[in-house]
Amino acid sequence: MAHQVLAHVDEYLQVGIDYSCSDIHLPTGYPPAWRRFGTLSAIWDDHAPLTAEDTERLARSFLDDERWAHLEKVGDIDFAYANERGRFRASVVKQRLGYEIVFRIVDSKIRSMEDLQLPVDSLVPLTRYQNGLILVTGAVGSGKSTTLAALVDFINKDREDHILTLEDPIEFVFESQGCHVNQREVHTHTESFPAALRGALREDPDIIMVGEMRNLETISLALTAAETGHLVLATLHTGNAPRTLDRVLDVFPVDQRDQIRIMVSESLRGVVSQQLIPKADGSGRALALELLVNTPAVAASIRDGKTFMLPGIMQTGKNVGMITMDESIRNLYVKGLISQEEAMYRCEDKTQMRSFFQS
Repeated sequence: MAHQVLAHVDEYLQVGIDYSCSDIHLPTGYPPAWRRFGTLSAIWDDHAPLTAEDTERLARSFLDDERWAHLEKVGDIDFAYANERGRFRASVVKQRLGYEIVFRIVDSKIRSMEDLQLPVDSLVPLTRYQNGLILVTGAVGSGKSTTLAALVDFINKDREDHILTLEDPIEFVFESQGCHVNQREVHTHTESFPAALRGALREDPDIIMVGEMRNLETISLALTAAETGHLVLATLHTGNAPRTLDRVLDVFPVDQRDQIRIMVSESLRGVVSQQLIPKADGSGRALALELLVNTPAVAASIRDGKTFMLPGIMQTGKNVGMITMDESIRNLYVKGLISQEEAMYRCEDKTQMRSFFQS
């Protein structure tokens, strides 16, 4: 028997939680789908495509009048949705065929650095600075928010300071422990990341977490905060450490770049870049993680605009925990966690990886 369309989005979300999915998709013209272990597929093989009427009814099932009005006027809406089973990042957009509804299921349990198998010994020193910038980078769905939450959670227990988070939307909820934690949601408690960051500097925080550095103004304010005695943790959608630094520098006008390079070389503490790679046995995903720690050699190459030298510097910086993405991928392959195809597909230097497999 073909599956019927469920009455409320909560019923689909329940299925997603029960089967440990990261996302639920309810698109017009396609059957309901889920993303499990990085792969998007239909939830039920025998489900008919959702009609425009189905998706409109499902959108109305969880949008209040104010959000519905916003969606009708603007054409899309993103916000944090919660029900008794959990928290979700919800996105509804109007498209050619009808509405498209996507939920990211937020794992409400904050996992520790140990749980995530992060390099604790190398990351803890970065979290103990009084000022500076720590960047967590990677593509969409690479676990950046989860890593950032683990770092903030560690700081919350380890220090006695004021933590301020600026998020869009709030995903993980932090209870104040050693630190006093304030969480602000962009669009709900403040109009934008830049506005929130400007306000933040007046609230006497010690640690500021910025959900995403999207534009020149946010990046510029985050750098200023890092320079003026705050420890700033932020995410960027970039693949590795050299590209992350290029991206930060490239948003600034050419005439400011020399000055910005000096600022970044002095305030950067470290860059964590990550990707989640499907495991060879299909049981989930393995974390490949690149770590750049700011040493005098790293600072010099940033200051001189020679970010292309960073991979070489990282290979010689193992004593402070530095590791390149390709090295991390090779380690996962050697442990038998990922396949040769995935390793080749996801590495930076294909030639080097190929010779590694042939040796």
